[in-house]
Amino acid sequence: MFLQKTIRSRVQVQGIGIHSGEACALNFVPAPPNTGVHFVRADLPGKPSLKVHAANVSATGNATTLSGPEFSVATVEHCLSALSALRIDNLLIELNGPEIPITDGSARSFLDALLKVGLIEQDQPRKYCYLTQPIYYAEGDKQAYVVPYNGLRLTVTIEFPHPVIGRQKIDQDINEESFSRELAGARTFGFLKDVEAMQARGLAKGGSLENAVVLDDRNVMNPEGLRWPDEFVRHKALDALGDLVTLSMPLMGHVVLYKAGHDMMNKLVRKIFESTDSYRRIELGTDLTEQERF
Repeated sequence: MFLQKTIRSRVQVQGIGIHSGEACALNFVPAPPNTGVHFVRADLPGKPSLKVHAANVSATGNATTLSGPEFSVATVEHCLSALSALRIDNLLIELNGPEIPITDGSARSFLDALLKVGLIEQDQPRKYCYLTQPIYYAEGDKQAYVVPYNGLRLTVTIEFPHPVIGRQKIDQDINEESFSRELAGARTFGFLKDVEAMQARGLAKGGSLENAVVLDDRNVMNPEGLRWPDEFVRHKALDALGDLVTLSMPLMGHVVLYKAGHDMMNKLVRKIFESTDSYRRIELGTDLTEQERF
C-alpha cells in the first residue's frame, strides 16, 4: 500500500516577487493526513488558507492564479510542480505577502528545499485518480487529453513562430529523478515586447534575465544562453505538472498536450472531475486487478 506523504519539517524559500520586485518568502510546512495542499497567508489576521483546487483557479493568463474570499496568489505552478513530482499529498505553503518568490524562474529552488528536509510517510493510504477511459478536451488546434497509464507520464508539444523555439516536444515519465534531471531547472520564458508592455502597466517589476529566458525578435537575450536547446517545452511540462496539483488527488494517467497552456490545463482538470465514469479512486497496491497491473 502506498501511504500519503508530507515533509519532515518546515523549510523556507526566499526571493523576490515577479510583479512587485520586492523581497518575499514562503515556508513549506508539514500537514496532517487528508489535509491536501493549501496556501496560507501568515501575514493576514487569522491566517486564512486557500485550498489548491481547480474550483479556486481564477485566472490562467501568463500564470495560474488561485483566489478565495480573503486573498489571491499567482504563479503557483512552479512550486506546485515539485509537489506533483514528489507525490506530496499534505502541505501548507505559508506566504508572508501576496507573491511567491520567482527564484530563477524554474522549480529548482522549491525542489531542493523540499528534498533538503526530506519526506515522511503518514498513516493513511494515498487515493489515486486512476484513469479507466480517455478524457479529451480541445479548442481549435489546442488539445489536452489524458489516457490510462500505470504511472504518470507527460507528452507536451509546443509551437511558436520564433526561430529559437519553433516546434518542440518532450515525452517523459514523471518521478523524482526524471523531474530533477530533466524539468526542474527549466526556466519560464517570455518575449521582450510582452515584458515591456507588462512593465508599462506596472507589472513584472521583478522580471529580469536572472529569473526568465527573454527573447527578442530573433534571439535569446540571456548572456548564458539556454540550459537545454528545448528548455521552452521542458518548462511547459513543468507548468503542466504544477497545474495538475489542482486535481487535489495524484493522477495515474498519460497526459498529452498540444499547444496547451494554463487555460487548457484548468479545463482538462475540470473535465476530469466531471467524467466520473472515466476514472476510479484507488489505493495503489490494493484496488487494482491483475489485468490493470500489467
